[in-house]
Formats: sequence, structure tokens, C-alpha cells
Amino acid sequence: MTRTVFTSGTPGFIGSGRPPFDARTIHELVAEQAERAPHAPAVTCDGQTLTYRQLNDRANRLAGRLRTAGLAPEDVVGVLVRRSPELIVALLAVLIAGGAYLGLEPDDPPGRHELLLKDADAGLVIAEEALRDRIPAGVVAVVEGPAPERPAAEPTAPAPALPESPDGPDSPDRLAYLSYTSGSTGEPKGVGVPHRAIDRLVRGADWMEIRSGDVFFHIAPVAFDASTLEIWAPLVNGCRLVLFPPVAITLEHVARVVRAERVTVLLLTTGFFHQMVSSHPEAFAGVRHVLTGGDVASPSHVQRLLARYPDLLFTNGYGPTENTTYTTCWTSSTLTALRSVPIGRPVSGTRVAVLDGDLEPVPAGECGELYAAGAGLARGYLGRPAATAERFLPDPFGTEPGARMYRTGDLVRWLPDGTLEFVGRADDQVKVQGYRAEPRTVEVELERLAQVRHAVVLPQADPAGGTRLLGYVVPTDPQLPGSADLGQRLRHELRGRLPGYLIPWAILVRPELPVNRNGKIDRQALPTATRVPRNVANEFVAPLTPVQLRLVELWGDLLGVEPVGVDDDFFDLGGHSLLATDLLVAVQREFGVDIPAQTLYLSPTVAELATALVARMETPDTTPGTTTREERSR
Repeated sequence: MTRTVFTSGTPGFIGSGRPPFDARTIHELVAEQAERAPHAPAVTCDGQTLTYRQLNDRANRLAGRLRTAGLAPEDVVGVLVRRSPELIVALLAVLIAGGAYLGLEPDDPPGRHELLLKDADAGLVIAEEALRDRIPAGVVAVVEGPAPERPAAEPTAPAPALPESPDGPDSPDRLAYLSYTSGSTGEPKGVGVPHRAIDRLVRGADWMEIRSGDVFFHIAPVAFDASTLEIWAPLVNGCRLVLFPPVAITLEHVARVVRAERVTVLLLTTGFFHQMVSSHPEAFAGVRHVLTGGDVASPSHVQRLLARYPDLLFTNGYGPTENTTYTTCWTSSTLTALRSVPIGRPVSGTRVAVLDGDLEPVPAGECGELYAAGAGLARGYLGRPAATAERFLPDPFGTEPGARMYRTGDLVRWLPDGTLEFVGRADDQVKVQGYRAEPRTVEVELERLAQVRHAVVLPQADPAGGTRLLGYVVPTDPQLPGSADLGQRLRHELRGRLPGYLIPWAILVRPELPVNRNGKIDRQALPTATRVPRNVANEFVAPLTPVQLRLVELWGDLLGVEPVGVDDDFFDLGGHSLLATDLLVAVQREFGVDIPAQTLYLSPTVAELATALVARMETPDTTPGTTTREERSR
């Protein structure tokens, strides 16, 4: 029997979720859990656990240090801490102190950190000691780390009193965090999210049931708004939050932690979800509720999961950062339609409308643009009133004064059962490795380089079923020495300016770009590429052994790069975690030997992997049903 959790509302033009509770600040709700169950486990990571009292205590002490350092209400504080209990302490401390946190990715180049901190006007950064040297000059570092705990009988120490403000010290309309999205101008835009919007997402949800004994899993980057649900849903509801350790993310390691920690609520971005269902379905054995979002979900993967675990609840969520993680959700234990996985109905505290270009409602079954309104809306884009006015419009369907709605840029249609089906983007925005990206961002960065006269960046499908970026550039002087390897050098320069998911898989150098009769770049006339020249700086070394020769072929087929040298790094060539899984599956199929994902991360060249592979082949598993090296070679 199908179990479905749907929001209320009338199928058709407009849909509404259940009204939200009276909004509260997130740190107040966590503090109440600390009072209610001080010794209950709150945060677990790699064998270390903080109780709710310890979490709240440490966050209050750090909040006091932030205020002593000069933090004013709604000031933005950068947080540069790897996944750890200290990360959660830092985020909570910023909220207690009255500030708004800005999650910084430790793996991003320092130039990216400097750009975001400057745009956010953030004068303080909480950083772990090992990352302190990544903080730009002029920004005050507050180092967070394990601290001696107070005696158990001693009450939680409150942070120093917050200065009064027009909104009041604990107003849910205070800014809670800043999350950056790439902009069509090439400059990142900071989305300001208030406490009210988070509260509407994580408390009293009408699309999921949160139980006191639930165990949630945190793996998303804090800069990515999936972390909002992962972190705050368990902590405001008295559940346990399990953090994936601060190491390279592999499917087998994630599956192992999920099973070992008995995770019951698991959110995975769509691409990662597909890979986990395909390669490690056993990871879902103890999970009660699986959630995904960030891209278009595959019906076959959802059906495969639900057929194996019929008691499992599955949620396909949709939502832009500007409406706080999820705008609509489809929650069910069965999927009968093969065409698509619905994105559901508006979640609690949210209204949606499907409108045409004149902001008139579109009839059910017809395609229109999705607009979102309600308590989940962000304030807008920090310091960009024009961009805010362009996307956050007056809501003609709202009843409260000053109601706004957000223009998502996504095309949808109402289905007969009153749920929404995602159709596509109305603009050029795409999803790359689970992140929302605009190719124009990369084009702008390329055109800032002295060697580039013009640049175009297009999305294309990659072998893992996701999307990758392909760049085309016209050099300022095609006759300059070294033009042949210009694409390789440009990729290298971009690594210091952009996060990894925005680095094009390849950059093709062209003498000119095709134009149409209107004089505009004809993007459809640009040649696609399934194979490109190797794009790494190290010297090419040809394969010698039979194992190296076959690995080179497998790498070339998967990455679309030729020729591949034995000293070339898989990840430098454009590989990522999802492609790594495909490679290891291909290696197992070809050689009959299982190679742990960690081996590839530690030995990412053909030569190193070949050595590890031969060693395993020469030490055969003698358990029943396995084959020897000699048997495999026949």
C-alpha cells in the first residue's frame, strides 16, 4: 500500500503547504533541547560525541568570544572548519552571538575565500588551527577547537547579552546565514537567510515525520544549503547528528558510516543517491527515510530502492537556495510512473504558483515558470538591491502586507494528482556535481585572463550521468608560442579562482567562435567533444605493462582524455568521486579484483593503481567461490 505524505492545497494554479508554527530562532530551539535532555547525544563524528549540554555550553563560550571580538548584531562571520563537532559548535555560536554564518569550503582556493569574505563584509572568521593560514589579511581569526568542559553540575553559561536592535534580541527575522550562488554577471551573490526560513523547514514539517530517536547524517558542504536541513533538523528536534569524517568522500566509506552509526534519515544529493543505489544498496538497510534533491531524480533508481526496501519512505525535494533548501517535496513509498519522479507539492510554510510570462496562472498540464512565496524566502541578495528586485517580486496572490514571491527560473507543470513535475530551466543555469552553476561565471573568469579574448562555456553530459562544463576560448594572439597547450594552462589558472566543480572538463582553443546571422555566438554550432587532449602539466609517460595499457584505455574511455600517461593523476584529468566509482567497477569487471576506493584516492595515477592491482592479483582470495590469478588469466 502506498504511504504518501502530501501537503494541503488545491491542485491547479496555486498550491500551499500547511502554515508554519510561530517562528523561533534556531539557537533558542537547540537550547531548549539542551535543557530538556542535557546528557542526550547531539553530535557524533569519528568516535567523538558531544551531548546537548556540551554542545550548547561550548557554543555559548565561543559566542562570548565573538562578541568580545566586536561582533555586532547580524554581522557575517566566516566559518572555516572541516566536518567535526567543532564545526557545529562554531555555527551555533555565531547564531547565539546574534551574527550570521558564512560557510567557507576548506578545499576552495584562498582567492575564493577572500572574494566571499570581502563581499560579505565579514571581519571575523572562526577557523580551525590547521586552516588559519588561509584567512586573508585584515580578517580577525577566532580559532575554535576542543576546550575543557565545565563540571556536569555547573549550569550552561550564557553568552554576554546581545545589544538591543529593532527586531529584538531573539527575533526570527534576524539573519542566520549567508549562502553564495554563482551569478549571471560572473560575480557570486550572497543569499541572506533568516531564522524564520530555517524554522519553517526543520520544525513541524508536513512532508516528513521527525522522531526523537532519529539519527541524521551530515555530509554536504556547509556552503551548500542541503546542510541547513542536515544540521538543524536533528538539533532542534532532539535527535542525534552524525557527521561524515573530514576525509575524502567515497561511496564505500559513506555506506560504512551510515550502517555503523545506524542512520535513520539520510539526505544525499541526486547524483550521489544514484551512485549509492547502484553500487551500495545495502547502505539503506537500516534507513527509515531517504531524501534527495539538487537534480532530476532517475525513476529507475527510485523504483529499484523502493522495491528492495518496501517500508522505506523516499522524498524527492526541489528548491533553490533563495527559498531555503526545499520548496516542494514528493514523499512516498512507491513509484508507479516510469516517466519522471514528481517534485511534489509545496512544503509547510510555502506557497507556489505556476505562471506564464505575464504572471498569469497556467492551466494544469501546461508548462509554466515556478514562483515560490511564504516563510522560507530569503531576504534577498546581500548588497545587490537591483538583483533582489529582479528575482523577488511583489506577490499578487499573497494576503499579508508586503508579500513577496521568488522567481525560480524553473519550468514545471501541474500533474492530475496535484503534484508538480519538473520540466527544465528557463535560463542557462545547470547542476554540476550537485551544485547550482551558471556557465557565465566561468566565462567571466576566463575573459579576465590576459591570454583570452573571448570565452564560451557550455554544459554537456558526462559518463557518470551528470553534467560537466566544456569551455571554448579564442586567444588574444593565436600566433604566440604555447597556444597549443593554452587550454591546459587556463584550467590550471582557474583552479586558483574557482571551486573545483566550476573548472571545465576541457578548454578547447578556437581561432574564432561561430556566429549566427544576428551576429551572436551560435552555441549550437560549437563542436562537442567526447575526447580531448590530455590536460595536465606533467610530462607524458607511456604505459609499458599489460595492466598499465588496459588501465590507460579504461581511464581514456571514462574521462574522454587521450593520450593518458601512467603518471597522470585521475582527478587532475577531470575525475571526481562519482567517476571514481565507475572506474573501480570497470576495474573489477576487467580484472576480477576489488580495489577499495581509498586505494584510488591514495594512488591516483595509472602506475600507482597498476602496482596496487598487481599486488592484489598476486595475493588471491582463497575463500570459496573466488578465482585465482591463473584462472582469471585464462
